[in-house]
Formats: sequence, C-alpha cells, structure tokens
Amino acid sequence: MKAFLALCLLLSLLPGGRGRAWGQARPYGHNPAAGHYQLVRGVRLYYEAYGAGPPLLLLHGNGDNLGAWASNIAYLARHHRVLAVDSRAHGRSADPGDSLSFEMMADDMAALLTQLRLDSADVVGWSDGGITALVLALRHPRKVRRLVATGANLSPDSLALTPALWRQQQQGYQENKHTVFTDPKRRNDWKVFQLDVFQPNVPLPALRRISAPAFIVAGDRDVITLEHTVAIYRHLRRARLWVVPDCGHATLQEHAGEFNQQVEAFLQAKSIPALPH
Repeated sequence: MKAFLALCLLLSLLPGGRGRAWGQARPYGHNPAAGHYQLVRGVRLYYEAYGAGPPLLLLHGNGDNLGAWASNIAYLARHHRVLAVDSRAHGRSADPGDSLSFEMMADDMAALLTQLRLDSADVVGWSDGGITALVLALRHPRKVRRLVATGANLSPDSLALTPALWRQQQQGYQENKHTVFTDPKRRNDWKVFQLDVFQPNVPLPALRRISAPAFIVAGDRDVITLEHTVAIYRHLRRARLWVVPDCGHATLQEHAGEFNQQVEAFLQAKSIPALPH
C-alpha cells in the first residue's frame, strides 16, 4: 500500500498494516491455529495456511502484513491451499538486516515453497506483493504456475507512480535521509519505506521472459498510472488485463467480491492465449 505508507512516513515514520481494519471474522495475521514459522534464508518467515488443494501464495503490500487478505482468504481457500505470508521485515517476519530488495523477497518465496516441498504455486500479489510476484516469475520461473499482480509497478519514478504519490515519497525521503533511527521499529520502517523510493528497477522488456500466464489488475484511480499498468500487460507473453471501475489501489478490499471471483476464474481457466507482439 504505497500511498498509505508514504503518508505515514511523512507524519511520523510509524506505518502500520491496514488488514485488521477491514472487519475479518478470523484474526488473520494473528491466528495460532493457522500460523507457522519457517526459517528461510536467515529469516523466520511467518505464514498462515488455510484450505486444501493446489497451493496459492498471497503476497501483501509495503508496510502491511498478511491481514491485508482478510476479505479474500476464506473465498480462495475453498479451492486452494492458501499460504498467506508476512514478507521479510513485515508483520511477524522480523528481519534485522540493513538492506531490502524485491529480489530478496522473491528468493525468499521460492525458498519457502521449496522447504514446504512444493514444486510450484499460483501467486497473487498486491502492490509490492505484485512486484514480488513478477520478480519471482522472472527469477524462479518453475515456481510460478500462474500469477496475479494488482497495483504493481516496475520502476519507482513518476512514469509509474501518480505525481502525488511520487512527491510524497520524495519529500519523505528528503526530510528524513539524514536521520539516525535508533529505535528498531523506526529503523525497520525506514528500510521498508526506502524500498519503494529506490525500487523496483525491472526493465519492461524483461517481462517477455515470463512464461507463466499473468492477470494484471489495477483500479481506475490507482496510485500506479494506467499507462504503466497497460505497459506491464503488453510486455507479457500471456496475460489478461482488468482495470477495476471506481476503485483505488486496494482492489482486493474495495471490490473484494468481484476481485475474488475474477481471480478464481483466471486461476481455473483452461488456457490463457498468447498476446500478439
């Protein structure tokens, strides 16, 4: 949730996940009955597992946690073994390191699937999670069966981000770049914030290497520019595009029912035709 975190950084450098605010019946992100830890590449990744069937990996956005999927997990778990993960440096997946990148998080997810003895999975990512899903498909193509990316961008500039968000992020960085954060939480928040200031940096033509079918989603009032979303779609070999009417960045929450149905239909589709290039 890029806009949310940028605003919090400007105010107090105390970003927080928005998952619990959406009225879920279960304590997603804090459910002892479903929660697990797995040591992955030096970090104890926290995840929760629901349902049974083909594995489905859910990846949340910047500054959030797996609770972001509160409106989606129960529906998707009807036909899938849902693995909702707190990315490193987010939620319960504490990361003491001083660096963070989408490549690191993508490698984490590939290693997690391997350690869970899963050859591949469908992957659904929102915002930074959507970026991670695309990078995962680039770096570990055999791990991704199909992917859904909503509100994802592949560059951190004003071509990909709306002007208001880009200015927020730049202002937040300039105002705090010389601050020495001694509190561990604020130091982690700053690391997470900088991830979106300087990353990702994935050339659009690189997407042609992705063999997995993709479903690219964005709101018509998203903080990612429509032109950039369409460019991502057009550079993929096999993809569908859905621009959600009357919707901002949080497609999975603002239009949860329709989002769930569209994602499930994509995952169950027998074939995704190749795009002409």
